[in-house]
Amino acid sequence: MKGGGAPRPWVDYSHEARVIRNPLTRALFIAIGWLCVASGAIGVVLPGWPTTIWIILATYFFARSSPRFYNWVMNHRVFGPLIRDWRDGKGMTARAKAFAVTTIVLTITLSITVIPVVWVKVLLAVIMVTLCTYLLRLPTKPVEA
Repeated sequence: MKGGGAPRPWVDYSHEARVIRNPLTRALFIAIGWLCVASGAIGVVLPGWPTTIWIILATYFFARSSPRFYNWVMNHRVFGPLIRDWRDGKGMTARAKAFAVTTIVLTITLSITVIPVVWVKVLLAVIMVTLCTYLLRLPTKPVEA
């Protein structure tokens, strides 16, 4: 809670979920959603590992498989704001962008220097440029007071 305010009230996002009917596909999507959440949670503590994209993917899979899990991620204290801001087109804060771009450039540049295979180096360079371009083109969210 920023500024000592009241916690954000729980919101029911069930009406946004478009659950598929096939139970096997639903189960698969739930499993993939939780794998994405786990990958995103790793990104919270491991520098260089993305968080937001994994949570966006988890939200996609939950929205098609489980209104309960979709509500959980949309109302989550850490992940919820990421998803809601991305969905609403608010983008990322300048600080988050700078951290993400710096981390991507440092980790991929390090990888390029230690990997001897030329085509892998080229692929990593393309990925780095693509990720940084995408991040820098996102809207910059103003810092909330």
